[in-house]
Amino acid sequence: MKQTSTTKKHWSSLVILVPLLLTSCNQFVLLAASTTEFDHDEQCKAWLVQSIPTDMPDLELVRGVLDTADVFRWLAGNSTQNLDIMTQMWQLIARPNDSRSADYGYSEENMQSFGSSEGLSVYKSIEDAADRDINIRLLQHTGRYPDNTDEPDGLASGRTNVESVTLLLKNWFGSGFIHAKVWISDSRHVYVGSANNDWKDFTQVAYAPHNLVKEIGIYLVDCPTVAKQLEIYYNNLWTLGTLNYSDYTTNIWDQQSQISRTVPCWSHFVPSKGRCRYITFTSLSGCSSHSRLSYPLLTDPSTFQLSVETPGLNYPNSHPLLSYLSFGPPELLFGNLQTDEQAWVDTIRSVNFGETVRINTMDWLGQSKDSAQVVYWSSLASTVSQVVFSKQAKVKLLVSYMPDFNINTDQYLKSLLDSNKLCSSSPDNHCLGEVEIKYYMIPGYFSSGPAISNGNSTGNTYPGYTRYNQGEIRS
Repeated sequence: MKQTSTTKKHWSSLVILVPLLLTSCNQFVLLAASTTEFDHDEQCKAWLVQSIPTDMPDLELVRGVLDTADVFRWLAGNSTQNLDIMTQMWQLIARPNDSRSADYGYSEENMQSFGSSEGLSVYKSIEDAADRDINIRLLQHTGRYPDNTDEPDGLASGRTNVESVTLLLKNWFGSGFIHAKVWISDSRHVYVGSANNDWKDFTQVAYAPHNLVKEIGIYLVDCPTVAKQLEIYYNNLWTLGTLNYSDYTTNIWDQQSQISRTVPCWSHFVPSKGRCRYITFTSLSGCSSHSRLSYPLLTDPSTFQLSVETPGLNYPNSHPLLSYLSFGPPELLFGNLQTDEQAWVDTIRSVNFGETVRINTMDWLGQSKDSAQVVYWSSLASTVSQVVFSKQAKVKLLVSYMPDFNINTDQYLKSLLDSNKLCSSSPDNHCLGEVEIKYYMIPGYFSSGPAISNGNSTGNTYPGYTRYNQGEIRS
């Protein structure tokens, strides 16, 4: 979610990025475009949310910032009608006795010190909500071996009020997966951030400078405007997960990326005469409007005004803020919703002259990672150079260094540093902007994995998939 003063038109520091897709109405498959009227009198309350490691006692929660597991328990525990959860993967319940698990071989005492009980308590809070007859929907990617979707499917098993859907975006776009983590309670309260439904995302994290942590998010209370927009796109994704993708996809030539790939049959890459003729597009307010497919107007995204209080930071805000939500992939934005990529670009460009942009990320590549054909992707690097040159800005980039680190990352980061030389390459330029890059190597990142493998001690000191910095923010 991006916000700005209605008078100054400056975008603020927080962007919430969520994949979106489909909803249904009557007999059609319907795609939603945001044109609903919003309640200008509502007063949202917002807190930042973070995860801090249990085994680093010198670190404390940043004052005014909430704990991830606490927020998840509150959302589940206080739901009175419905609870929607979207995540990439589930592993709330640790499996130290399962030889297939990255937790295998650690003692009960070890697991307690790692904080695995936090995951179990979140699982029980969802289970308790189900037992209270709350309507619960669980939407996810395939998850992580060996759990996969056992936990959400188990919660739904035997309960008519709980549903579980696994959505494989690779079937629709040739690559990709659900990466957004979203909780929506009673269509009013929301979490959006980086934390999966995984016990490790609550307790096995690493601290980085400027209070950047592995998992970070935002918790919104009494905020139906944002909740309802997110709910529409949750519905869209949910419906997509119930469709037979082979009936709604085609192969095209993507002129922008210069690759052949799979897209939904309503994509703007499909010639207009060949697009799906039986799909109707709709607004949030009804099921009757038709829409032309195209990229959104990137300089004029659909916005709404919202007043937000920040009790944790005690930051005064008496004026409504002009806000927008960004989504992806672009084919599904219908001309008036902003793309995630452009939201990132807007945030970097919003830096004032001579001031600082801070970026914290797990990965930094100027190319695709998962697509069959490699796609060159330069927009963020170009934008960083632009603000260094034109706004004399300092860009501070913190990148996680972890076991599956992509060695090509180093080359792309070094190319960013060229801006420091090129900006002053002309004797007529007095360039004060610069790029500063640091890797964050989390203590223990090199010794994570099961404690026992093939009957032998591995010497690992932390379970697998821990000790790396996954939180992604731009400010």
